[in-house]
Parts: sequence; C-alpha cells; structure tokens
Amino acid sequence: MNNIYGLIGKSLSHSFSQRYFSEKFKKENIGHVSYHLFELENIGKFLELIKITSELKGLNITIPYKEAVIPFLSQLSDEAMEIGAVNTVKIERKDNQLKLLGFNTDVIGFKDSLLPLLSLNHKKALVLGSGGGAKAVCYVLRQLGIEYLIVSRNDSPFSISYPNVNKQIINDHTLIVNTSPLGMYPNINETPSIPYEYITSKHFLYDLIYNPKQSLFLKKGKAQGAVIKNGEEMLILQAEASWKIWNKTSP
Repeated sequence: MNNIYGLIGKSLSHSFSQRYFSEKFKKENIGHVSYHLFELENIGKFLELIKITSELKGLNITIPYKEAVIPFLSQLSDEAMEIGAVNTVKIERKDNQLKLLGFNTDVIGFKDSLLPLLSLNHKKALVLGSGGGAKAVCYVLRQLGIEYLIVSRNDSPFSISYPNVNKQIINDHTLIVNTSPLGMYPNINETPSIPYEYITSKHFLYDLIYNPKQSLFLKKGKAQGAVIKNGEEMLILQAEASWKIWNKTSP
C-alpha cells in the first residue's frame, strides 16, 4: 500500500512541493510513497478529504488555509499554538480513531535561511503582510530579538497601512520581509506598495515568494543596492522538517 502525502491550498498549479518531494523520493529511493496536490474550494472539505483518502499520512498547508485549518486539528505543537498558524499536519489513524497533529515548520525554514545573511545592522524589521506566513516570521523575529512593525492593507492596533510607510520607517527598518503573495506567478508585475527609493545598501530584503526567483519586490531592492533573498531555501528546509515530522514515530 502506498503512503500518500500532499499539499492543500486554493490554487496549486505552480506548486514547489510536489516537484520537490517527487524528486526527493526518486533520488533517495523512497518507495511506496507519493505526493499529491489537493485544491480545496473551502477548508470545510478538509476532513472529508482525509476520511476518503485512507492512505493519507501527512499534509502541507498553504495559502489561504494556514490559520483556517486549526479548528479541525486534534492537537498543536507549542510553536504552532503560539504562532496561530499551521503548515504541516501529521495524520494518525489507530483503532478507528483519527488524530490530526498540527505543526509549523515555516519557523525552521525562515530562521535557518535568514541567519546567514543577517548582520548586526538589522535590528528592526518591516513585515509586509499579516497572514499565516507573517505570523511565523514574527515568531522568529521575536526569538532573534529583532523589533518588527507589521504593514497590512488597513491600520490596526497591531499594524500600519501601506500609505503610512514613509522615509523614516524605511530608514529605521533595515530588514524588510514580504510575506504577502504580491508578485507571485502569474501576477509578477505586482509588488508591495512601499517607497523603494529610500532603500539602501544597508537593507536586506527577504521575499517568501520563490516563483519567480526574483520578484519585482526583490528586483527593486537589488536596484537600490540591498541584499536580497527569495523563499526557495526556506521552502526546502520546511519541507525536510515536515518529512521528519511525518515519519517520526509517536510515543
């Protein structure tokens, strides 16, 4: 019997995960296993998918379900609980009981891919977006002792809106992380609306987007002399962390 793993989200036609895991299974001679894409119109179909796919052992979760999936889960890791977002679900079936365990491996992926390029100059961060990806990013920034300011579509007690990002804010926040989907393929001409003209060589722009490899956000930062990095390494690291979770025997 094949073990099935997969990814759930709303639009997955350009998914990294299926290609990555398929290549991993082939390269490492991992047999009787496959990775599938499950596009769900709404998160209400989540449990139905798990019940009708009895070989399903684990899932990755992407936009827009990282937060919405939580009420369906039996248990959350400490990190996932604090962050309020899940990107990895381990499925356990025993004695006709279904147990769904939620984890957040975005934390591992973001932290381990960020650190090599981080300098003492990067004491404050601007986080663009406020979804599940942003929550994992903010969790890591807190761990690293980096102050952050969230930028979202609307002002709130916890964030500012894009029109309020000015020269002073850009000067003060030398790490800028895009967690929004703006600029992701096929909408490659979109970009977060910030004043890029104030970015300098002291800045580090990190984009969770990996397709295209250089988003318009990163291109604009590079043109100003900033250090740039896309989300591909983060995805690889979080995928490997997911695989370990799925294959770890529960006590």
